[in-house]
Amino acid sequence: MNARVSHISIRSLWTLCVISGLALACGPAHAAALDAFAISKAAGTKATVQGDGVVKIGWSRSDVPVLVDGVRLSPAAGLGSWAAFAPMGNQAMVMGDTVVFQDEVDAAMDAAFAHGLNVTGLHNHFFYDQPMVFFMHIEGEGSPAKLASDVKAVWDAIKAVRAARPQPAEGFGGMTPKPGKLDAQALAKIVGHPVAANNGSPKFTIGTTGRMHGGTIGASMGLTTWAAFSGSDDLAAMDGDFIMRADEVQPVLHALRKVGIHVVALHNHMIGGEPVFYFTHFWGNGKAADLARGFRAALDAQTAVAKH
Repeated sequence: MNARVSHISIRSLWTLCVISGLALACGPAHAAALDAFAISKAAGTKATVQGDGVVKIGWSRSDVPVLVDGVRLSPAAGLGSWAAFAPMGNQAMVMGDTVVFQDEVDAAMDAAFAHGLNVTGLHNHFFYDQPMVFFMHIEGEGSPAKLASDVKAVWDAIKAVRAARPQPAEGFGGMTPKPGKLDAQALAKIVGHPVAANNGSPKFTIGTTGRMHGGTIGASMGLTTWAAFSGSDDLAAMDGDFIMRADEVQPVLHALRKVGIHVVALHNHMIGGEPVFYFTHFWGNGKAADLARGFRAALDAQTAVAKH
């Protein structure tokens, strides 16, 4: 073999080994295994390690009997709350699904926000269920024990509601709005958007645009934020829907809950849209002007995200 070729080959091999070693050294660090005992202790319930290293906790909702289409549903048949912890470097990510009855949603969501968790979904799994059952999805990142404690706080908030009232409530409580006069223009001044008379139920509709299947779609195709008012200036009900991009969801939810507006659903309406849009439906009771200010606060929170 030519000495020069041999020298170059050896040098190339050495260089390749050095580069390979650096790649291994500088590549993504292997995630550390999670401490199931620490998670159990922080969550106040037994944690189990799954085959892929994920640590999982659960809580079966056997505290409230549930009928679905006349069938008494076992907790094992779909009434289980759970949270799963996956390693992320030397930290962790938690994802979970929590069973909530209607009068537990506010408490569960407020506890999630207070402990730094995100709410990523709120919807139903059944029809003709008595009482009605909903499912709230949560997500967060941080230290495993802290996340386990955060999930415990959400579940404890739910348990506190049931301790105060064993059976789920059938309404939000308070006085029921009656038909009356609503000053639509006063509401428009607060919200800062035009309002439609809407047959005596003043309604705000704020459209946006996106793309789907290669075409542009807008407000007429359902890409709207809206709020409608019923009742009177002194006591009104407000229902509506926010359309949001992913980074706007948490700020809007936080803003709605901060002013006492109930979040009653969080989901998507479309598949294949660009960008991906999410929708949250809401309900509130109170003075019409106060409700309008709450709606405006959530709009402002959404706008603040868009400006960044």
